[in-house]
Amino acid sequence: MKLDAKIPSGPLAEKWSSHRFEMKLVNPANRRKYHVIVVGSGLAGASAAATLAEMGYQVSCFSFHDSPRRAHSIAAQGGINAAKNYKNDGDSVHRLFYDTIKGGDFRAREANVYRLAEVSVNIIDQCVAQGVPFAREYGGLLDNRSFGGAQVSRTFYARGQTGQQLLLGAYSALERQIGLGRVKMYTRTEMLDLIQVGGRARGIVVRDLVSGKISSIMGEAVALCTGGYGNVFYLSTNAKGCNVTATHRAWKRGAGFGNPCYTQIHPTCIPVSGDHQSKLTLMSESLRNDGRVWAPKKKGDTRPPDQIPEDERDYVLERKYPSFGNLAPRDISSRSVKEVCDAGNGVGPGGKGVYLDFRDAIKRDSENVIRERYGNLFAMYEKITAEDPYKIPMRIYPAVHYTMGGLWVDYNLMSTIPGLYVLGEANFSDHGANRLGASALMQGLADGYFVLPATIGDYFATTKFDKVSAESAEAKQVLSEVHELQKKFLAINGKRSVDSFHKELGLLMWDKCGMARNKAGLQEALKKIPQIRDEFWKNLRVPGTGEELNQELEKAGRVADFIEHAELMCMDALSREESCGGHFREEYQTEDGEARRDDDQFAHVAVWEYKGRGVQPVRHTEPLAYENIKLATRSYK
Repeated sequence: MKLDAKIPSGPLAEKWSSHRFEMKLVNPANRRKYHVIVVGSGLAGASAAATLAEMGYQVSCFSFHDSPRRAHSIAAQGGINAAKNYKNDGDSVHRLFYDTIKGGDFRAREANVYRLAEVSVNIIDQCVAQGVPFAREYGGLLDNRSFGGAQVSRTFYARGQTGQQLLLGAYSALERQIGLGRVKMYTRTEMLDLIQVGGRARGIVVRDLVSGKISSIMGEAVALCTGGYGNVFYLSTNAKGCNVTATHRAWKRGAGFGNPCYTQIHPTCIPVSGDHQSKLTLMSESLRNDGRVWAPKKKGDTRPPDQIPEDERDYVLERKYPSFGNLAPRDISSRSVKEVCDAGNGVGPGGKGVYLDFRDAIKRDSENVIRERYGNLFAMYEKITAEDPYKIPMRIYPAVHYTMGGLWVDYNLMSTIPGLYVLGEANFSDHGANRLGASALMQGLADGYFVLPATIGDYFATTKFDKVSAESAEAKQVLSEVHELQKKFLAINGKRSVDSFHKELGLLMWDKCGMARNKAGLQEALKKIPQIRDEFWKNLRVPGTGEELNQELEKAGRVADFIEHAELMCMDALSREESCGGHFREEYQTEDGEARRDDDQFAHVAVWEYKGRGVQPVRHTEPLAYENIKLATRSYK
């Protein structure tokens, strides 16, 4: 596997503009000759499909939801970063670039991150033009707030509904192109495999989730915008439909997978309340602007929070990281919360929680001001817990939220398979070992609105395409393999449900490859995962048939991929003998419990190549060269 990042030459600040000029163009009249298949309709997918269609390309967009509006991007709450410096507090493109590199613990590619920071300023203008109702100050100017890992206010927001409003903007642009006939939209349709012809991505195999019909669609390029794999842990903040299937099956067709062990734990989630839960609920990081994180100093203190005096409270993040306080980055904040709870100072059932307290903010700014900023988030918390956070502090605990790993892409967002592009959370490119809050929406829209539309034309202009159809031998072969896999799921006829396997896998992954990992635990997981896989293929029960709406069959495919992907994650975590960002190996920590990187051995991207069923995948590396910033031990103290 050859890893050529295709990073442009020249000064960092000029790379993107120079690259755009040097790339070949496709003239408007010729664009209609090219058909782009976009898989996913969240922020990355909807923005890419709409923009490519506006430019004149033929586009087919696929979503397994009944509407693009149901994409998981809609769940994002707190905001989207942009280096506008509206608050005049010292922000700049370079500062956003540096904060992102540092936040990712110096494990991201400089050129991609700088481009993200550079493009961020255009995203806000684009969204405002679409009518996205960002919060505004009294005079009408767009408002900003702070997020973790930054000492400036650069996060634009729409109360706690930022993802929803941004998705509606992208959705409206997409629907316009659908109405004009430039985008063909396929809803309730899931990608099950990738078709290559002549070594290039030329199509996909899909299943109509209502009728069960399996078919192929061909084009000149494929763009995967299918999100992350956080649901490998079973309990996460992701919607239940979120899965790894599209990217995992592309990996099995030859696309390199970068840094699969990098998963993000979000510190402000509503704690688990029992074994009945199938997912967890996120409370936005924006709440840490005004909420203070604390736990009782006394172990096992069961007094109500209002009866615990100030001098008996441990404001843990303010104590440990005074420069950033409650807005320390997610990985550091999560480990601090876990540390407190593991020591016996946690609150709530099982001691698995700490308080997020708004008492002082309400006293300072009034309840009405806090209600205006976070009202819908407070209402959501009260509906779930039956506790009023205006009167009783919220209880929070870390949970799996986002995955920084993903398919490896070069500067143009192309994977190791020519013609296969990967956008948003589905790729590995921008966040290193830990994503800063409010940067997921930024990356999805940057990739879809600005990066892919600029880079894909160069691929078309420099590539000769033979005509292909769904009747080609390559397409028929992949289609046949997909049919066989569906039949295999249905034929097992065992006694265990898909969910029982998913839950067993998730608990193992959270325990052995979650917030903290160690060699013994990862080795144990690598012994147990094959056992789960063997049991899955012997004892799975999928009722019904493949020629109908069958959600158990859908889940079977996704969980089969999760089992295989979990093994890859543990391999990657075991081989990375350092701690960085969300990857915390207990053997590699400083005396005060912080992550200890090994820049001599691990300042690289780990890219895994599939070699076949039952064969150890091969680990390749892309060295990370830091020419514009100095590698340093990350400190938020």
